[in-house]
Amino acid sequence: MIFVTAGTEQYPFERLLRAVDDLPGDEELVVQSRADPARPGRAVYVQELAYAQLVAEVRRARVLVCHAGVGSIMTALANDRHPVVVPRLQRYGEHVDDHQLLFGRRLAEAGLVTLVEDPARLAAAVASPAPEWRQHGNANRLALDLRATLEQLVYSR
Repeated sequence: MIFVTAGTEQYPFERLLRAVDDLPGDEELVVQSRADPARPGRAVYVQELAYAQLVAEVRRARVLVCHAGVGSIMTALANDRHPVVVPRLQRYGEHVDDHQLLFGRRLAEAGLVTLVEDPARLAAAVASPAPEWRQHGNANRLALDLRATLEQLVYSR
């Protein structure tokens, strides 16, 4: 199964959903996206999932495709997944700035995600086997460090 999550952003992510619609094959496809009016044709589409349901889909997936949101990536890493990440971009009205691109590039450099900056390359990324990223070490530590930093920022206000 291929699980695609575009998160719960208020901005549509049509570039990603069009690329998902173009994925070859007949493998089960589940898409979660809150703000998109477009629906990939063969996918089971849900707007929102409770966190426990989201985690269950992440664990069940052969391939996880997500936006470069911190929460989505942290959930992937915490569940031993190497996500294919497509960052939302400001120039397409997908977010307020390009922080997802910067975050995605940093994690790709660390070998924690497969970054797809051009959704036209999504099919190739999905077809490629996930790298043995866990053997490169520190993925759990990075996930825990990121989580602690984010919690400190959020809860110390």
